[in-house]
Amino acid sequence: MNPRRRLASDARGLTASALLQLMRLASPSLPVGGFSYSEGMEAAAEAGLVASEAQALAWLLDQLRLALTRSDLAIVAKAARAWQRNDIERVAELNTWFATTRETAEFRQQSEQMGRSLAQWLRHRDPPESRLAALETLAPAPTWPVAFALAGVVTGAPIREVLIAFAAGWAENMVQASMKAVPLGQAAGQRVLAGLSGAIPAAVDVALALPFGEMQAFTPMLAILSSQHEAQYSRLFRS
Repeated sequence: MNPRRRLASDARGLTASALLQLMRLASPSLPVGGFSYSEGMEAAAEAGLVASEAQALAWLLDQLRLALTRSDLAIVAKAARAWQRNDIERVAELNTWFATTRETAEFRQQSEQMGRSLAQWLRHRDPPESRLAALETLAPAPTWPVAFALAGVVTGAPIREVLIAFAAGWAENMVQASMKAVPLGQAAGQRVLAGLSGAIPAAVDVALALPFGEMQAFTPMLAILSSQHEAQYSRLFRS
């Protein structure tokens, strides 16, 4: 599809109300605790692998393309479609896949804690969300991408925009983590965020088209650093 035509189509499908709700979901102020995790960045800084603005951007671009696109974003897309069909069995399958493919205890605990917190946040919706009970009964817990998918569907926004909001929220949190862990200044952080923002639309399009059989969670260096972060002597971020 012609990019200009696709943007026009997306704009018609996204109401002001839906846009505002997506902005809330992507905001670091959303009370789910995303700001308290560094996802391996703090350990990468400790190891000297990320020590500058350029290295932080390169690291996060790799994480976006190799981890988020092939796993988190793809799960959001598939779970959103399942929520729209009220296909709870499919939602449960996707939730189990995501939980069991987390490469470290830290990553799994993060996803489950944020998923539970978002479910609690959804309880305050008026009118109540009828699918919330199904979300809360997912075992071992509602994971973050699956919970976000439901919250995104509730807004009425197109699924592509839901994925963009998910990626934007991740980028904001990771840039904040980079600013503290590397550390980076405010201007450098904004440049890193701009670099990530430019890469998000293409990553989202890949995730939307990714077949289930081609999804994967395989980022060995990230997993090693996350494992090291779990026992890092001095740290700012949650493990």
